[in-house]
Amino acid sequence: MNPESFLGQRFEQFASYITRATGSSTAFLLALLTIITWVVTGPVFHFSDTWQLVINTGTTIVTFLMVFLIQKAQNKDSLAIQIKLNELIAATTGASNRLLNVEDLSETELRALHRYFTILSEKAEQDQNLTESHSIEEAEERHHEKQEVVKIRKQHHHKK
Repeated sequence: MNPESFLGQRFEQFASYITRATGSSTAFLLALLTIITWVVTGPVFHFSDTWQLVINTGTTIVTFLMVFLIQKAQNKDSLAIQIKLNELIAATTGASNRLLNVEDLSETELRALHRYFTILSEKAEQDQNLTESHSIEEAEERHHEKQEVVKIRKQHHHKK
């Protein structure tokens, strides 16, 4: 077994365990108990600078480490969600496969895509049927078809 993958696997297991443990009620109660103990010992240590430094240093270290652990867990969750969404898009007939891995687009490209879907949504609201469109291409095509029908009806109505 590759030593790097072994260490990576062990770190992954450790990080998952710590993430679950620190998100538990027990961890919260332990942190609360630590703070209460610190407050109660204040008079014993005459609220000294060292007494204050203990809690400040402890919380700084825990916060520093937790930021990275939380980010790691968030990255893993985001990737899992993106994979699930990609599977749904790929498996859905009529869904636009151009949206697979959309999270890899630049922010400018995402904003342009968002504007496009906003326009598409507004068109769907005008049509008063939000369930008819299944993909960007299909929605655009349906919208144009509906507009043509409206034009023909107007022309027919004016001829009467």
